[in-house]
Amino acid sequence: MTRIATTRVLLLWCVFLLVHVLTALLGWVYPSQPMGDVVLVYEPWASSALGGGPIVGITETWVYPQLALVPMLLAAGLAAPLVPMLGVSSAYLVGWAVLVVILDAMAFGVLVGRSPSHARRVAAWFWCAALLLLGPIALYRIDAVTVPIAVIGGLWLVSRPMVAAALLTVGAWMKIWPGALVLAAVVAVRSRLRVLLAAVFVTGGVVAALFLLGADTEILGFLTEQTGRGLQIEAVAATPFLWLAVTGAARIEYSFEILTFQIAAPGVDAIAAALTPLMVVAVLAVTAIGAVKAVRGASFPRLFPPLALTLVTLLIVANKVGSPQFQTWLIAPLILWIVLDRVRARVPAVIVLALCLLTCLVYPLGYDALLRAEPLAVAVLTVRNILLLVLLVLGVRALVRVPATRHRKIQE
Repeated sequence: MTRIATTRVLLLWCVFLLVHVLTALLGWVYPSQPMGDVVLVYEPWASSALGGGPIVGITETWVYPQLALVPMLLAAGLAAPLVPMLGVSSAYLVGWAVLVVILDAMAFGVLVGRSPSHARRVAAWFWCAALLLLGPIALYRIDAVTVPIAVIGGLWLVSRPMVAAALLTVGAWMKIWPGALVLAAVVAVRSRLRVLLAAVFVTGGVVAALFLLGADTEILGFLTEQTGRGLQIEAVAATPFLWLAVTGAARIEYSFEILTFQIAAPGVDAIAAALTPLMVVAVLAVTAIGAVKAVRGASFPRLFPPLALTLVTLLIVANKVGSPQFQTWLIAPLILWIVLDRVRARVPAVIVLALCLLTCLVYPLGYDALLRAEPLAVAVLTVRNILLLVLLVLGVRALVRVPATRHRKIQE
């Protein structure tokens, strides 16, 4: 490795560390408790499981897939030596931040290696910029754990398809969204049977382990718990109703059951009920387009990135929930797109960076104003949600434009 290459890699690692330290520290400074879920929700869940109390996802229905409890328990283990010095809450926050940084460092190492290509260096810079712009929410949520898992899995899909699929499936058992990458891989990777077998094997192992631990109806609780949710104020579909709230024709209410702010107005329940079926239909339609492209001989580097990004974006756009940490989902498919097809990833990458910045302006920086339905805060959120729709359209367009190489050969 040349001196220039070594310098570039060292610079990337310095920026990586600086961004993570700064982002972690901003969690202690920013308003609206951007670290609130970690200490108010994750730590009690972990303490209950470790202390012999109820175990979420096993003895009681849980809003997350069951493997989400694993990083919460790991953070408690990392925090334990710090409790005498910092106290339980502060120690757990530090333990959580350290866990996420370790996982991100593992993925960053896989991405940049010892002598990264230009595309991989660009992807590394993109990742650091996205984290910095999104702020503490990029670290202090369970979603932060799934991003490095998805990055490693995506990078290994061609060279280690079964290991990659297993990692992505593990990620999906923490938060559902990496399942979109599994679906895209089944469509786009030539060794799709091995990908499918690995996903089925991991899922079967998780379900069997949960049965042995005493879970039954709780196993799919993360799906059934979502059915009763209303329309969260940050969801894309809530945008028109937020403008009604500005005029006083709608209300922003807090749900103590779901622990989130939802919109209340005539027609909201019907929209919320329609979103999940709409999401399913849209995902099937996008997958069908990708499958047609794959059958016609589309290459993996051209097909997988737009298919993965479109599926992940759909999970956000058609969601009843619009939590700010959802923007972290977009980081992994963009990193993979930059690595595989850097030129065509430029515009989507810029849009994702803008989405990260706008999301930080919404939460935590402008969240109090949003809860008061102030026009400026609602306008910022509106722009963010419009950009999500633009990203979805760009993803679909890129997918439709993927060349069918087999068809070209037949013509020749």
